[in-house]
Amino acid sequence: MLFVVAWPLLAEADDIALRRLRAQYHPGEADLIGPHFTLVFGAAPGEEERLRALLADLARRRPFWFMLDRLVRHDLAPPSRAAYLFATPADGAAELIELHETLNPEPAREAFEPHITVGLFDHAAAAEQVARIVERQHLPMHGRVEELALLRRDGGALETLQAVRLVQ
Repeated sequence: MLFVVAWPLLAEADDIALRRLRAQYHPGEADLIGPHFTLVFGAAPGEEERLRALLADLARRRPFWFMLDRLVRHDLAPPSRAAYLFATPADGAAELIELHETLNPEPAREAFEPHITVGLFDHAAAAEQVARIVERQHLPMHGRVEELALLRRDGGALETLQAVRLVQ
């Protein structure tokens, strides 16, 4: 499976806070990958050349600022009571959506909402409780996107196939 991510550059305290939250509430993924915005979710291996070419073109774009200003709970479909907790940007969302649309020619079933996953919780109430605490203690977080990467996930391993820096 292939993925394209945008790496956020955050202030040290914000980066540490996000990494700690992910380690506590999303340990399986946190051990694999740090905070990121996923722009392409699980593309087939045959898409690699197309994605490489698009990334090369996107490298001409300018870096951009974002601000994570709220947490959103995404409940999984019943019978599960689990829920994800996402940090979502206000500023920078339009740029992330544009990158997503450029990299994904087919419209998705659900509208794309740029986010950084904070955690996965067994119960929506637990996610809501953590959201209230995190919003008071850590938000807003300001950052910048300067790099995009094409990644391949093979089981429990993640390999960077291509990384591009956005033009300054």
